[in-house]
Amino acid sequence: MLDFFSAGLPLWALAAAIGVAFFAGLIKGALGFALPMILISGLSSFMPVELALAGLMLPTLFTNLSQALRQGLAAAWGSTRRYWRMLSVMVALLVLSAQFLSALPDRALLVLLGGPIVLFALVQLAGVPLRLNVHRRRRAEWTSGAVAGLYGGISGIWGPPVMVYLISVDTDKYDMVRVLGVVFLVGAVALIGGHLVSGVANSQTLGFSALLIAPAMVGLWLGYVVQDRLDAAQFRRWTLIMLVLTGLNLLRQALM
Repeated sequence: MLDFFSAGLPLWALAAAIGVAFFAGLIKGALGFALPMILISGLSSFMPVELALAGLMLPTLFTNLSQALRQGLAAAWGSTRRYWRMLSVMVALLVLSAQFLSALPDRALLVLLGGPIVLFALVQLAGVPLRLNVHRRRRAEWTSGAVAGLYGGISGIWGPPVMVYLISVDTDKYDMVRVLGVVFLVGAVALIGGHLVSGVANSQTLGFSALLIAPAMVGLWLGYVVQDRLDAAQFRRWTLIMLVLTGLNLLRQALM
């Protein structure tokens, strides 16, 4: 049975992976995002990146299912209808880009994604308002979905472009978390589907991914307690700080 979950990893690596999954779930529960980023950066430091990418798939799916449905099915469906443009283009490009995981020069892509994210978040933390004109929101929604899909299939991280869009249009805390849950849930299904085709997701690697579901969910539920105690200003500040860390991590991956 252990062989099904271990993917050939030693016990110390399995224990470390469980700890990373718990921490990733805790941050996601508190802020609504960052689980794939924490998992891919943490796991890939002591295992092959393709196994790390496969490992984040099922925890991402289950935690986003919980997050999307936390306020009920009707609210989740409303968010799906509201952001259908972003969702549709993200899914299409995520599945497509997943097929080029081993062929594209990901360093340049990570720099192009990480740099603007860090700049946006630092400008927001400095108090400079950046808001989208209401007439340009559709175009921005298509663009953020496309960027999220292209990077998501390659890196397993599709949250930052979506976060930048939602922050720029002043989305409410609970609405933002629910929308992120829906967007990430749809993206997680597309990611698994894309990598079932690419071969990254298979019986061995998905067994390892299943091992990480429980610690990620325990962390998520504890993170919900933290989220409920944050007011709107605190939530926005910590979200921007996490975006800075996310962008810096992407740059670190590119440069190292």
